[in-house]
Amino acid sequence: MARRRPVVHILDGHVYIFRAYYSMPHMEAADGTPTAAAYGFANTLVKLVADPGLSHAAVCFDYAMESFRNEIEPEYKANRGETPDDLEPQFELCFEVASALGLPVFAKPEYEADDLIATLTEDLVKGGADVVIVTSDKDLSQLVREDGRVLLHDLAKERTLDADGVREKFGVSPEQIPDYLGLVGDAVDNLPGVPGVGPKSAGALLSAFGTIEEIPGDHAAWGDVKVRGAKGLAEKIARHRDRALRTKELATVVREVPGVQGKLDELALAGADREQVERLFDRLGWGRIRDRVSYS
Repeated sequence: MARRRPVVHILDGHVYIFRAYYSMPHMEAADGTPTAAAYGFANTLVKLVADPGLSHAAVCFDYAMESFRNEIEPEYKANRGETPDDLEPQFELCFEVASALGLPVFAKPEYEADDLIATLTEDLVKGGADVVIVTSDKDLSQLVREDGRVLLHDLAKERTLDADGVREKFGVSPEQIPDYLGLVGDAVDNLPGVPGVGPKSAGALLSAFGTIEEIPGDHAAWGDVKVRGAKGLAEKIARHRDRALRTKELATVVREVPGVQGKLDELALAGADREQVERLFDRLGWGRIRDRVSYS
C-alpha cells in the first residue's frame, strides 16, 4: 500500500483578520487596545488546529498594506483606503496569537501573503507534501494543481476547490486565473479589466486561445468561439490589451520569494505554548477561548 503524503494547511492570515474585524462586536483589553479582530482570528486558528488530522500548518501575512505591486501600479488596492484606526494595532496581535498557538508565521517586506503562500506551496510539493490553502481569495485559485496535490479551502463556506472546481466556478483552468482576471478585472484589488468582457466571455476566449496574448485582435480569426458581440469585444481587447496584460502581471503570484522556504519539518505542529498563551490571553482579557486551546 502506497504511503500517504503529508498534508500542509497554509492559512491566508489577512483574509480571516478582515473577516473577523467586520463580523465581531467591539472588544477592548484592559489598557484600551481594540481586540475584536484578533479575538475572531484566534477563534479561527483554534478551530483549525483542533482538527486531529492536522499535522503541519503555517500562517502567511501581508507585511504591510503596500507591496512591490504598488511600484508597478500605484493604484493597486488604492480603493481600500486607510486601515481603520482600531484595526491597525491588531495585526501585530494576530502575529502573536498565531505564534502562541504553535503556528509558524511568515511575512516578508515588499511581498504579499499570496506570494509567500505560493512560495511555500511550490517548495512543499517539490519536497513530497500536499497542500491545502485556507482562503477565500480567488487569486490563489491559480495555485490549485491538476493532480490534486494543491487544493483551496474556504473555512466559512466549508468548500474545497480542486482543479475541476476552479473550472466550474470561473470557467477557466487554474493556471489561467491571472489571464481571467486580466480580462474581467478585479474590483477587490482595484484592477481594471477589458470593458465589456465578463466572466462568460473571458471563459470562452481563454478556453479557445489559452492566454490574453494569444487572443487574435481580429474577430474573424475567432472561428466558432461563441461570445456575444464578437466584433466589438475583439476591438476592445485589442485596444485594452496592454492594460489587461498589466492586470495579469499584478494578479500573478510570485513563486520564489527570496529568503522564504517551505520546509516540511519546520511546519510540524507541536501544540500551543502554554506560558505564551496564558501571558497573552491574560493581557487581552480573554477567558473562555483558552479552554479550547490544544497544548503540546
